[in-house]
This record gives sequence, structure tokens and C-alpha cells, in this order.
Amino acid sequence: MFFVSCRGGSVGENANSQPREQAAALITDSVSTLISDSGITRYRIEAPQWLVYDRTNPPYQEFPKGIYLEQFDEDLTVKAQLKADYAYYDETAQQWTLRGNVHSLNRKGETFDTPEMHWDQKTHRVYSDTSIHIVREQSIIEGVGFDSNEEMTKYTILNPTGVFPIKEE
Repeated sequence: MFFVSCRGGSVGENANSQPREQAAALITDSVSTLISDSGITRYRIEAPQWLVYDRTNPPYQEFPKGIYLEQFDEDLTVKAQLKADYAYYDETAQQWTLRGNVHSLNRKGETFDTPEMHWDQKTHRVYSDTSIHIVREQSIIEGVGFDSNEEMTKYTILNPTGVFPIKEE
């Protein structure tokens, strides 16, 4: 069976008036996808909207309504999480920019909250020059700016402040 449907409008009217080089090649709503490596599920991504711009210079992907990511270990246990109100991925530079209520949980159970975070996949580095709030098991660290490995387990806080327990002797 074959169905054709039309919407009112003038002949030749284009739903997307942008040139192809500037238009999204793919617009996907309500995304929930799993990513595997060597047959093992490694990540789950959820996003209300995912836009792919493959003919722009540089080509990029955008998550204008936010993104949620989980990373799994070999037993499919969640070992890290990341959430942001907005995400942008530069495919050529292999760099992510996350903005707005960026919240991350590393495998050590530490949480990171910042208004903006960058992840460089080529250098395996995560960094920001904005405020950072880290909650650890027995301390809270705050600062402006940080630099970390991509697992967010080894990090340097720039301009740090914090609350640390002190053992009385």
C-alpha cells in the first residue's frame, strides 16, 4: 500500500529555506541509543533532539535541548554519567562543548557541577575556565577553572576553595 500526503502551500515552497551547506542533514527527536565497541555496550545517549550538520565547515552535531550520557563497564554497570542542557560536538576537532547545568558523576562517586565543560577526545582532556563544584566522599571543593583526564579521576582545580574535614588530635 502506498500513501502520499501534501500540505497547503505554493508550488516549490521549501520547508527548509537554508542552503544545504548550512542545513541539518538529520534532525532526530527523542533519541535513546546504545553505542558498542568490539561487541560490548559502552555508552547510552538520550537526548530530546539531535541535529547533524554534515556539510558545514566544520561538520558538527548539536543537542540543543540537552543530552544525557551513561558509560558502562563490561558488566553493564553504570560507571559514569554526564548531563547538560546543551551540547555541541565538532567532528573535525573531536571536541565537545557542554553548557548549562553540566553535571557529571565519575566512577569514584564524585560529582562535578559547572556551567560549561569541554572535552577534547584527541588529547583525552576535560577542562573548563568557569566555576566548578565537586562533591567528594568527605569534602567539597570549589574553584574557578579545572583540568582533568577524560575519566575525571585525576584533576587540577584552579583557584580552589573548599570544605575539608580535619582530624582533631
